[in-house]
Amino acid sequence: MRKARYIRLADMLSTAIQDGKLAPGTKLPTHRAFAEQVNVALATATRAYGELERRGMIVGEAGRGTYVRDLGLPTTLGVRQTANDGLIDLIFNMPGDAADADMLRTGLRRLATAGDLEAMLRYQPHGGRTHERRIIAESLISTLGPIDPESLLVTSGGQHGLAITALGLLQRGDVIATDTLTYPGFKSVAALQGLELVPVDGQGGMMNPDDLERHCVKRKLRAVYLMPTVHNPLGAVLDKATRLRLIEVARKHDLLVIEDAAYAFLEPDPPTSLIALAPERTVYVGSFSKSLATGLRLGYVIAPATKINRLLEAIRATTWNAPALVSGLVTGWVEDGTLVSSEENRRRDGAERQQLCRTALDGSLILSHRNAGFAWLPLEKGVRAEPIVTRLKEHGISASGAGPFATTVAVPQALRLAFGGVPKDELKEVFQIVREAVEVASSS
Repeated sequence: MRKARYIRLADMLSTAIQDGKLAPGTKLPTHRAFAEQVNVALATATRAYGELERRGMIVGEAGRGTYVRDLGLPTTLGVRQTANDGLIDLIFNMPGDAADADMLRTGLRRLATAGDLEAMLRYQPHGGRTHERRIIAESLISTLGPIDPESLLVTSGGQHGLAITALGLLQRGDVIATDTLTYPGFKSVAALQGLELVPVDGQGGMMNPDDLERHCVKRKLRAVYLMPTVHNPLGAVLDKATRLRLIEVARKHDLLVIEDAAYAFLEPDPPTSLIALAPERTVYVGSFSKSLATGLRLGYVIAPATKINRLLEAIRATTWNAPALVSGLVTGWVEDGTLVSSEENRRRDGAERQQLCRTALDGSLILSHRNAGFAWLPLEKGVRAEPIVTRLKEHGISASGAGPFATTVAVPQALRLAFGGVPKDELKEVFQIVREAVEVASSS
């Protein structure tokens, strides 16, 4: 059976892309111009482009045009990590320290001499062992105020905390307000759970409470997802006045507030947390991944008492319990001061890396937190991110554009650079390559 005309046109363009005749970043003709070139109806040309977009070979940007994608790059962040092919990874933020291995050895030795090793081989309570929940809760008093250990559940990392929040407290079809740029991991959770994300206007990672209320008036929203202290990817910290106004809107329209605190430890003097301002409706998701080690996968969720049983069921349905070996390691580090030292080291290291970034990219607009190992680089008008990402890959560097973080239809043109895990002595050269790639794109 002969293929439909639009499929044959899509195949023709697909072959040109795969053969390199249409290079990554090439701007394709408008739908109408392409229809005239190949002498077909506009609807046929539109279907051909739609088929190519479905195959992940092109990307359409509202108001800008249609471009050829680099087929060697993932379509979304978080689907897979960069392969071990020698690329310097500026996509995944994996902070570390030369002393981390010694920290692990010390922690393991302590566990090996503990009296409850056999208990670690058994199933654990879904929400974590009682004494470990108490240890974590007490460690948070200085930033969150008093926390009832019964309202704190131990999870297998912050991502797991977000997943059980969606699984246990939200329903398919619920509408969730988010920033226009947000954490890709939450986008993944929302997609799997069938949640609709509504982007709320703001500036530099600061959600506009008035725009949130405008959306609430227009339609029924179930929750709002925020990173108020060190936003990912912009590094912003919401001021207290904005936090109070957001809580006012949430109370007025009965919104569940999801507070993601993955990077909150980077801000040494944060405003009052959302959970302290509105404990009756806030779910606080914390993690030790960025402050201790990304591979340990331990986190926690703090929630109102009325929601704990549903979250426990979600843990039971996903992981049953966080591994006792990992929770034992981490709570030991909480008790002996290792966590505090590690957080201080991460802040100091992030500040040094930020300085290297700003020195090397002097003259560029950079949005970031002063202690973070990542930065956001908005591009000049008319400059697109994908050709820069492709050029960086040719120079042995993997980086990301704005697509994975955007919740809007029109994706802004920017680079997100995560340099927390790159050896510090390599950063100057890495940033120089980034600068040159941006300059080439800006001049072409």
